[in-house]
Amino acid sequence: MSLEVRDLVVEIDGRRVVDGISFDVADGARVGLIGESGSGKSLTALAILGLLPDGATASGSVRWDGRELIGLPDRALAELRGDEIGIVFQEPRTALNPIRTVGRQIAESARIHEGLGRRAAAERAVAEAERVRLPDPAQIVRRYPHQLSGGQRQRVAIAMALACRPRLLIADEPTTALDVTIQAEVLDLLQGLVERDGMSLVFITHDLAVLSQVATDAVVLEDGRVVEQGPLTRLLTAPASPITQGLLRDATATVWKPGGTR
Repeated sequence: MSLEVRDLVVEIDGRRVVDGISFDVADGARVGLIGESGSGKSLTALAILGLLPDGATASGSVRWDGRELIGLPDRALAELRGDEIGIVFQEPRTALNPIRTVGRQIAESARIHEGLGRRAAAERAVAEAERVRLPDPAQIVRRYPHQLSGGQRQRVAIAMALACRPRLLIADEPTTALDVTIQAEVLDLLQGLVERDGMSLVFITHDLAVLSQVATDAVVLEDGRVVEQGPLTRLLTAPASPITQGLLRDATATVWKPGGTR
């Protein structure tokens, strides 16, 4: 088992916002964390990577290949991030550095974790830009984030997360800010890359229709607690909790139809 989360608790200024969450992500598994806004999905992801905001604390257990991550020093966590575990954030406009070219940002983790020189890093950036299907990779890596479209910025964020071929990718609502057409392209890209590299995936979303395209199992959250979890096909056909039933009603109002899971 690659990732084991047990009784994870996150408190912000003394208020419990994640309350005893437990789930597993096996090698090659694709697991969704789904719930409405404020359910604790994103905070769970940030706690796993040691990226909680100031004033927030985590307790419980998060084990990666048997190694406890809760309480691990920042330097040790930084060595894991980007190398063994990658993350794609919801809004690339804020995740990307506006004063650095996207090529430098794509290559940064490879320079840090693999010790690549400037020329090799530049070549890696072009290769990764091509891998995420950015147009004219050799030229686009010279641009700055504000010169790209929203969909292109999200592809850059994906390239950054995957440059070192991590074993686990955490994708935090990576398609929320995109229109339907671009959203479908990014989902297709993510699914293809995850399958091709044999990565595990934790995909965070509030949209069951989106989750049905990329995950095989789901953990449903409400108010910081797990209310239901299991194979996505079961949750889609026989949801047990009211929150899952509500998410299913919302999903069937979209272009997705039940039975559309991959």
